[in-house]
Amino acid sequence: MNEHWSRKRQILACLHHERFVSGEVIAQSLSLTRAAINQHIDALKDYGIEIYSVKGRGYKLANPVSLVNESHLVNGIDGRCFYFDETTSTNAFMLGHASELKSGDICIAEYQSAGRGRRGRQWLSPYAHHIYASMFWRLNNDISHASGLSLVVGCSIVKSLADFGVEGLGLKWPNDIYLDHKKLAGILVEVSNSSAQKTELVIGFGINMSMSVEQGELIDQPWNDLSGLVNMPDKTELLIKLHKTLKADLQLFEQKGLEAFLDRWNKFDLFIGREVSLLMAPNSVNGICRGIDEQGALLLENEQGVTRYLGGEISLRAVM
Repeated sequence: MNEHWSRKRQILACLHHERFVSGEVIAQSLSLTRAAINQHIDALKDYGIEIYSVKGRGYKLANPVSLVNESHLVNGIDGRCFYFDETTSTNAFMLGHASELKSGDICIAEYQSAGRGRRGRQWLSPYAHHIYASMFWRLNNDISHASGLSLVVGCSIVKSLADFGVEGLGLKWPNDIYLDHKKLAGILVEVSNSSAQKTELVIGFGINMSMSVEQGELIDQPWNDLSGLVNMPDKTELLIKLHKTLKADLQLFEQKGLEAFLDRWNKFDLFIGREVSLLMAPNSVNGICRGIDEQGALLLENEQGVTRYLGGEISLRAVM
């Protein structure tokens, strides 16, 4: 870890979200000047950390931050783990190193300067607030066998969170996880390389753990995070659990396909049996959601019968 981030992590460790800590106390504990503390605090704000500063009282975090325990993480991951304080995006890192990777290798970052979501949308990535991760996976088949893989990843994330006691979880086709009907997590699967013999994939996912009000105001849809839970999962332990569950589920997917996950998907599907609208710019189609099929296509029933829809440029909305 470079000096730039080592100092900032030390300062973060001194800060609390429940009470103010004076700049003098922080400076003395770290053997730094007050001016240096102020500079680091300002820099942390630039990375999306909301810090209250009150003259005569000191500094206080607007909401909790959660840093990974790097040594525990690396030792707990079965495979190679690349951990960064800062990167452009975890997906971009893995795509750039795909030729060197093995299935299960994972990249985790505390901050992404250019995080991406579906359809190239920006994924806000304030430092130490959430989970940003990407895992590499190689299928020994052509790309058609990857159909439905994002749904498997969604099932894995829900199972991992449920194992930590998180309730009120739901899945939205094709790649979103909800908590109490608000978006909690997203998935971005990108193809690194494909041939008749193999398909190399980078599976990115982001989970909101503790969103600041300032960052939340930049999001254009209802969102949720884990900070309201009575027992918020430890970030490092959750990442280790996610990695283990993902590896096991992807191995099962290779052996038995999406059929092995249909019951799990249906249990958490937020829209099954509900009237929905599928948006396919510039058109849309309405009907009753009948779940998914064994290829991961959404099944929509209307007066024309049951039609399957599969594609990356379709958005699902409930009809209010």
